[in-house]
Amino acid sequence: MTNLQRLLLEVQGIDLDQNELAVYLAENGLNPHDEYIPSSATNKRNIYKTALSILESIANNVQLMKTYKLDDMTITDFHENLLARIDQLERKIRSMKTDEQERTGNVFMLFNS
Repeated sequence: MTNLQRLLLEVQGIDLDQNELAVYLAENGLNPHDEYIPSSATNKRNIYKTALSILESIANNVQLMKTYKLDDMTITDFHENLLARIDQLERKIRSMKTDEQERTGNVFMLFNS
């Protein structure tokens, strides 16, 4: 599985051109055609960061912020749910470690000799 295929799993239902997805991946340090390494914490974190970038771009679309009324039903939940997903992804990314952090662990030196 490539990084591009893994990203498509993460953003199912969002229709973007593969060239656009490649730009998002490149902005987060990933080559779209490189092999996705599930054991790499950094790789996984960068996939999530890329998905977050895509969702933030969608959230900036003014047309999606409108309230639509169809018969007796109001549609406002899309933008609210999108922002909730963005917040969820941000929290998840902050809590994830990179490969370097996993190797060194959490060491705190209280005393210095």
